[in-house]
Amino acid sequence: MKRDASSLSKLASKGYVLGRSRFAKISAIEGIHMTAAMEADFREFERKGLSAEGRRRVIGRKYGKVR
Repeated sequence: MKRDASSLSKLASKGYVLGRSRFAKISAIEGIHMTAAMEADFREFERKGLSAEGRRRVIGRKYGKVR
C-alpha cells in the first residue's frame, strides 16, 4: 500500500527515533563503539527512567568540557 505525500510529510515532521541496538550498528560502520562505562550509563538511565533532557544533563556533566 502506497502512502500519499501528505502522510509522508507528517511522518518526516515528527522525526524518527533509533533504538540503541540500531544506533550501535550504524555507529560501528562509522568506527564508533561505546565503552563498557557508556553502556552502563545507558542502562542506568533506563533504570532511573530519565527523560532525554535528564540524559543530556548527565552526559554533559560527565563528558563535557569545563570552560
